[in-house]
Amino acid sequence: MTATSFPELHGDLPAQEIHISEYGAQKALAILSQSGKENAGVRVFIKSGGCSGYQYGMAIDDRELEGDTVVYDRGVKLVVDHMSLPLLRGSEVDFVENMMGGGFTVNNPNATSSCGCGHSFRTDGSQSPDGQGSGGCGSA
Repeated sequence: MTATSFPELHGDLPAQEIHISEYGAQKALAILSQSGKENAGVRVFIKSGGCSGYQYGMAIDDRELEGDTVVYDRGVKLVVDHMSLPLLRGSEVDFVENMMGGGFTVNNPNATSSCGCGHSFRTDGSQSPDGQGSGGCGSA
């Protein structure tokens, strides 16, 4: 496991692998406090699927697995597996609200295209992995 220390406690901040917005942190902390899981964090991951090739996923998780990167930002523990990290490096987890409700989203500087719903993306304009991703928005 690779761990990033509390960056707000250090004068010279290393570039974080992934971070969370202030509003996203408020929402995440509220959800985590109600989860009943001690030492839980937000696991952010990538899976194949969706209309653009990859899909974002998030879950409350109290486990840290071999190869995970753990980042503490704004009081929130963010956990990313080693396969997802290259696609998420530099991303910001945020919470957005609109007329259809609200939810977490990922602002990813590595995405070169995404679908209209914002839940799937492609990184290089190439075909979807394993031939997936030809379905509608958010399909798996």
